[in-house]
Amino acid sequence: MFDDIKGKRAIVTGAAGVIGRWIVETLHEAGAALALTDARGADLDALASELKLGGDSFVKTADLTDETSIKAFADEVGRRWGSADILVNNAGIYPSGFLLDLSTEEFDRIFSINLRAPFILTREIATQMVRKKVKGSIINISSGASRKMRRTVVPYCTSKTALDRLTKGFGVELAEFGIRVNALEPGFAAGSKVSDLTDAHIASTIAQIPLGRGTSRADVGNGLLYLASDASAYVTGATLTIDGGNSIGSLAVHQDKKHPL
Repeated sequence: MFDDIKGKRAIVTGAAGVIGRWIVETLHEAGAALALTDARGADLDALASELKLGGDSFVKTADLTDETSIKAFADEVGRRWGSADILVNNAGIYPSGFLLDLSTEEFDRIFSINLRAPFILTREIATQMVRKKVKGSIINISSGASRKMRRTVVPYCTSKTALDRLTKGFGVELAEFGIRVNALEPGFAAGSKVSDLTDAHIASTIAQIPLGRGTSRADVGNGLLYLASDASAYVTGATLTIDGGNSIGSLAVHQDKKHPL
């Protein structure tokens, strides 16, 4: 169904993370050439070695809080490929802390990685697409947190709300060039090394998901391939939510009767 991904050139940021790795594996298995970046160089190299990346694929460590580093990565894409066909802005951080305890520096770091970096990289890569007349697909990895506020992660939620608006903005402005821009919202997936979660937090979160489990690689991969492929050729500025219903409501109830019937 997604055979048109084969031979495409795809960029993935935050490639060494949990969701990032699922995206990378999915695109690799679909036959895409890959340009992968992450701040964790050793993890990035290990991933490339494990997948036996070769040919037109390459990896490059980048600091997404630094515009110069982002542009250097984009320039490398331009030199090697001329232009990418697919850009997946996946990198993001999820630090926890109450607003009254949050430093300005940490607030800025969250927005720098979650919002500013996707803006800069999309601007640079979309410019390459336009010049090379590539009708590409840009996918921003967002979250149901963009609509469902959560205590202790307010900056994260806010950054994802802004990312959704940025997605629609780029979608409007790039449509004339045949470039589609959409957001994919995976559900809860534990295991991040950047934003560590306790076992109690993981269990509590999964217990409240309407469909009763966390997100799988297949969940993310199927949605990603749809948005990256010609199957979604008439879709832009949209948000595809694959989170088991987590963002529409919670199973928590506040009464003695805990079950229906």
